[in-house]
Parts: sequence; structure tokens; C-alpha cells
Amino acid sequence: MTQQPTEFLVGVDAGGSHTEAVVADALLTIRARVRGAAGAVRPGGLPAAARAIVGTVRQALTEAGITGLPGALVVGAAGAGREQERRALGDALAEAHVAHRVEVTTDAAIALESVFRQAAGILLIAGSGSIAYARDPSGVVWRAGGLGWQLGDEGSGYYLGRAVLAAVGKAADGRGPATALAAAVSRHVGADSLDGLVHWSSAASPGAVAALAKIAQQAARGGDRVAQTLVEAAAAELAQHVLALLQRFPTETVVPIALAGGILTPGFPVRDALVAALAERAPRLSVVSQEVDPPRGALALAAHLAATGSG
Repeated sequence: MTQQPTEFLVGVDAGGSHTEAVVADALLTIRARVRGAAGAVRPGGLPAAARAIVGTVRQALTEAGITGLPGALVVGAAGAGREQERRALGDALAEAHVAHRVEVTTDAAIALESVFRQAAGILLIAGSGSIAYARDPSGVVWRAGGLGWQLGDEGSGYYLGRAVLAAVGKAADGRGPATALAAAVSRHVGADSLDGLVHWSSAASPGAVAALAKIAQQAARGGDRVAQTLVEAAAAELAQHVLALLQRFPTETVVPIALAGGILTPGFPVRDALVAALAERAPRLSVVSQEVDPPRGALALAAHLAATGSG
């Protein structure tokens, strides 16, 4: 028997760089996964966020071959930390008639759900920026970091990339030791002199600076001591995110932690240094191997919404 549209579910991760929607059947078998425009909730930008989410959901439904309304849609949106924003976005999505039931939650909720379901645990994400979430044993969600490249993002790609630039500058004028980072960064940005690098860095976006983190990790793996020091410093900052959240858990209990983001790719020096630091400072943490896939977390919540009428 052919499934009716109401038996399908949609999960959405609406972030600052893109929106990702997944469509699945009642058994949570994914039928389509689509990326669209950024759908994070910004001040004054709720209509644009709603349009991005609706457009991405409709494209995903089209790719899945669904012409009717799915049974439930759950959206985890960055910037939707307050009930006011969640309610307003939910109303906008309901008015667009993209699903029979619609619920908006936070990006933290769907990320945690994708790894731990409803269980307690800590999730550390380090890409261009850095942020950590925790769900304590009573179900309360906490956050550490995630304050942006000007105020925070310690240990992130931007943090490490900025440290790379500083190390290269110090090496150039004798304030710091020589490092293989100098030649690697110059090749990467196409600068043939310190003046050229100064010119590049003065106009570089946070994302472009964050891309230098890969150079630091490669140099550290190659034995460059300056790069190794920068990697260890980034790992120490990320460990602070985790240790701050660990205080939310009863002492002497084992706490699972998941690591995600490009900076923490398995085999990368920052991840190795972080795992070593946490093993030394907080041995009750247990690193889990589950993949962090926020849209799948939203999909699981959509299944619950469809079954019970509540998230």
C-alpha cells in the first residue's frame, strides 16, 4: 500500500550559514535531504528565516516525491532561544501550510537529540566557532560559549586561525620563534611578503581566518613546535567549555560527551589534545562515537510530535 503524505515527517536544522531539511517515512527512513538558504532567527529577520525554511522544506518534499502535507515538521533554529522567537517562527510556518503539525525548538535541542535522544550528556561543537551544550539528568539544557568571534569562540577555527596569524607576525619581526606556519600561510593566501600578509589579513573575513586552522593542524602533525603550542592552547580552551558544563552533573557519575565540528575531526591534533586533556582533568567523561546529525535529531522529535501531538 502506498503511504499517504501524512505518514511522512520533516526535520530541519536552520542555521546561520544554511538550512538543512530531511524528509523521512514513518520508519524514519530518509527519502530526501536538501540544503537551502540560512534560516537562523536574526533581529528583525524572522520573515526571511521563515521563507528560507519553507523554501527548503518544499524543495525536500518535491525531491521526495511528496505532493501533500507531511504529518509533522520540527525545526531547530539558531537564534530561537526565547519562547517569543520560537512561537513567532512556528506561527509563520503554520501559516505557510508546510505540515499538519509544526513545532520550533532550538538548534541545541536537535543536536543533543541526534546523539543522546532524551538522555543526559554533553555536546561540544568546534568549527569556525565553538559552543557546548549539555542536558543534565533532570532534562535541563545548558550552554557554554557560542558568543561569536568578537566576544568568544575560544578554541574554534577562528581562534586558531587568528593565533596562526599572530605567530607568523611575531616570527617575522623577531618577537617569536621561527615557524613553518609562515611559509604555509603565505602560500595559502598568496602573499609574497609580510606587507602582503598584513594587507590580506586586514580585509579577511572571520571565515577566511578560520580556514587557517587547517594549516595549524597540518603543521602540528608535522612537528612544528609553534603550531603544536597553538593546538594545545585551542584544546585547553575547548576543555574549559566542557568543564564548565560538567559542573551541572552529579559528582562521581560517568558523563557521556560527543565531539563535532571540523576542528574536532577524528585524527586531527586538536581533537587528540582535547581528549588527552579531558582524560587528565575529568576522567569521568566518556567520549561517544555517535555522529552528530542535527536534522536527524529534528526528525526524531517530529516522529514524537506526530505520535503524541507534543514535542
